[in-house]
Amino acid sequence: MPRIIRVAAAQSGPIQRADSRQAVVARLLALLDQAAARRCDLVVFTELALTTFFPRWYMTDPAEIDSYFEREMPSAATRPLFERAQEHGIAFKLGYAELTPEGRRFNSAILVGRDGRIIGKYRKVHLPGHAEFDPERSFQHLEKRYFAPGDLGFPAWRALGGIVGLCICNDRRWPETWRVLGLQGVELVALGFNTPSVNSQKAAEGPAQRAFQHRLSMQAGAYQNSTWAVAVAKCGVEDGHALMGGTMIVDPNGEIVAEAQTLDDELVVHDCDLDATRFGKETVFDFARHRRPEHYGRIAAQTGVVLPPPET
Repeated sequence: MPRIIRVAAAQSGPIQRADSRQAVVARLLALLDQAAARRCDLVVFTELALTTFFPRWYMTDPAEIDSYFEREMPSAATRPLFERAQEHGIAFKLGYAELTPEGRRFNSAILVGRDGRIIGKYRKVHLPGHAEFDPERSFQHLEKRYFAPGDLGFPAWRALGGIVGLCICNDRRWPETWRVLGLQGVELVALGFNTPSVNSQKAAEGPAQRAFQHRLSMQAGAYQNSTWAVAVAKCGVEDGHALMGGTMIVDPNGEIVAEAQTLDDELVVHDCDLDATRFGKETVFDFARHRRPEHYGRIAAQTGVVLPPPET
């Protein structure tokens, strides 16, 4: 009997700097209600789903910075989302900025079960951008200023009758992300992203090129680990800064089976048969039979490039 999860990729349109948490949560609740009406099992919200993409702003006041972060989850503002999801019996994934009791800041995501309880948490590992104001950029991308690299690894959890993993935005570009999840038998990877429409360091790299790179990363990761992959954008123009769309659901063969059509709040729904992951996991990507980790040590032991010796 197929193991089908009806997944709703809940894309967010732009969130302006002045928008309140309550206004944003009301939009997420509307998407959640739409998902319930369509009998979805899982709703995937985007990265930093509660705020504008604030790393584009250079800030020095700790109080201003902390205003974008959640000190607990659920928070007072997000509790209605947990309660509504529990009423509907729908699981969800939510991305947000996390401030720990120790004062550490992370770009985080949680997986919440049908009962409203948090199943697991992921903190973004691959932080792009820079830490100080860069006058050479057309706009700032200060994730390294406002977040610490994730310290929880790439966990996967048994949920909704399958194995689910999370990652966030830039993580999707790194094959190590997918393979560590694949080595846990992951059957569905859920992620959110806030990706600028233009590269701040290369003006010629515009929406078409960035959309190609996004699709390439998602399709390769899904195919090479025989997993479903759900990518959810925050998109549109936030305070004059454009974020690309690209919300999509990719099957275990690397095929895009559903995509968003707008740059606004939109629900993309697809029935994901987790048993469709089995063929790839038992043939081309049967890791137990085919992997040769004795030759992969460089991947875990080295960061920067080490060139071969000079020609002789």
